[in-house]
Parts: sequence; structure tokens; C-alpha cells
Amino acid sequence: MTESRGERLCLSRRAFLLSGGTAVTILALGGPSEVFGQGAALKVVSYPRKKIGRVSHLKPDQPVMFQYPWKDFYSTNMLVKLGVPAGGGIGLDQDIVAYSTLCTHMGGPLAGQYRGQYKVLGPCPLHLSTFDLIKHGMVVAGQATESLPQIVLETKGDDIWATGVMGLIYGYHANLAGKA
Repeated sequence: MTESRGERLCLSRRAFLLSGGTAVTILALGGPSEVFGQGAALKVVSYPRKKIGRVSHLKPDQPVMFQYPWKDFYSTNMLVKLGVPAGGGIGLDQDIVAYSTLCTHMGGPLAGQYRGQYKVLGPCPLHLSTFDLIKHGMVVAGQATESLPQIVLETKGDDIWATGVMGLIYGYHANLAGKA
């Protein structure tokens, strides 16, 4: 807009065309609520419930491998009783946790790399990333920048159930991509 010597305000030709073009684009895309995210519908995806073990069968610092959320090689996870309370832990002592065994940096295999004396998983054979299982799988060393995906657990009596995943499993744009 310009104003000169008491004349009225008006749009320049360029400002008019840009404003008009922007308005037409927003309307063509479904209106302001769609473009600015206010009218977008959320898609709720639910994880399957899967029985993965029994509390009475777990021994401290002896991991148990299982498949979740779908059944294939790339969804291998580790269930372990740490013997000390942990973030997201279940059981009487809040010490039973489960994590994906794929490194978040480049998907290196962490299965068999549990170090019970330190309660860490790693180092990854590719770039030496190591994860603290007491602190929600937080990175403590190496190239990884994200925590390990933690499997959400529940107990019902003596049974341990996997009910979800906190974090993105390496190699997938969505954890349930195999089920979509």
C-alpha cells in the first residue's frame, strides 16, 4: 500500500496479484482450516496386544528376545528384568523393560549387546552407539541422536503384554507400516 500527499491508500498491481493468487491457492487447497492445519483429522492407529512373557520366568540381566509389533526379522525386541527401577518399567520393582534391538543411528544389530553390570544396550557394531536402559533407552555414547524405541508393557497377573511402541523403529516411516 502506498500513500502520497494526502491521497487515499491503494494496492500496487504487484501486491494485488500476490494477494489474489494467495487467496485462490488457499481456497483451492480446501480453505484456511486445511492449509493451516486446524481442520485436519487425526488418524488413530492402535498397536496390537501381544503376550511376550511371564514375570516369573524372567531372571535379572538375562534378556528374552521377541517380535513386535509385527512378526518379521526387523521387529526384534528385547525384554529384560534390570533389577533396579527404570523409566517405563513394570512389575513390583518397576524394573522390567523392553526395547527395539535396532540402533537408531543406522539400524545396526544390538541383539546380544546387553551389558548387565551397566544396564546398557550396546555398543552398536557399526558406530559404537550405547543406550541406557534405566533412562528410557537414552543415548550415552556413539553416533545415535535418538533414544531406542521402548516397547510399552503391561502386566496382567503373571503375564507380560506388549501394547505399543514409544519412538520410531529404525527403517520405517511408521511403526505399523507393515500393517497399513
